Amino acid sequence: MNHLKEKISQLKAEKNAVILAHYYVAPEVQEIADYVGDSFYLAKIAKSSDADTIVFCGVEFMGESAKILSPEKTVLMPDASADCAMAHMASVENVLKIKEEYDDIAVVCYINSSAALKTVSDVCVTSANALKIVKALPNKNIYFIPDKNLGSFVKQNSDKNVILNEGWCPIHNNITAEDIKAVKQQHSGVQVLMHPECTDDVLAYADYIGSTSGIINYAEKSSENEFIIITETGVAYELQKRNPDKTFYFPEPLPVCADMKKITLQKVYDCLKDNLNAVEIDDETREKALISLDRMLELAR
Repeated sequence: MNHLKEKISQLKAEKNAVILAHYYVAPEVQEIADYVGDSFYLAKIAKSSDADTIVFCGVEFMGESAKILSPEKTVLMPDASADCAMAHMASVENVLKIKEEYDDIAVVCYINSSAALKTVSDVCVTSANALKIVKALPNKNIYFIPDKNLGSFVKQNSDKNVILNEGWCPIHNNITAEDIKAVKQQHSGVQVLMHPECTDDVLAYADYIGSTSGIINYAEKSSENEFIIITETGVAYELQKRNPDKTFYFPEPLPVCADMKKITLQKVYDCLKDNLNAVEIDDETREKALISLDRMLELAR
């Protein structure tokens, strides 16, 4: 493994490449990355980096977002089949139909979505800034795509008329109130930190609701020493790295994204060596999708 890490490091220098990794990928992949973060942070890094090549250790929509923001850079994906089911759980046709039905409407698109969906959206959001951005929009009607759970969280915490779409993250959506009760029973009195992609009945048990980076920051700043973490298990690596003296518990069955775990060190090396799985987006899609991503970066400032 160390030999592989050295070879990746060498290639990176030769090709002026930067490796970005999402919190949900395997620990050894996070370890060799130049930047580890949630999708919003990584999108910003992709745009500001002076690297010629970006190796994006994440799923398809993340690579697309990086390419939309930085068309002049080569964006490589270690595994071309690593995808996010939720990214496709809304349709362009339906978005256009809803736009016709309501006059004062903004289509708010969670960044966890395909480039095609971004082309018909007014603004992109992440779980870290969704609430802030929706509140800042002048429109009274909001069509929130694709995640109904994050959309519902925004609806309950803003005074907008939020129209929900039938989409969800399979990993977060599968976590049940029973799972939370069981883990709380085992670790009574321990704070529960939770991602807003969970369902409303599960969110009712949270002491803190926030994005992946929000959960990590909360745990780091808190004087508590134990936490129940309700999100994908990959986040454990960063939590433990920043808080070696704190203990983190996850619900059973463990929330694991199989697609994120497809990314291995060998695949990182292979894609960098042979320029594999380059992300390509046609100009028209890129220009239309860029509007919603740029608006997010502007409103989130």
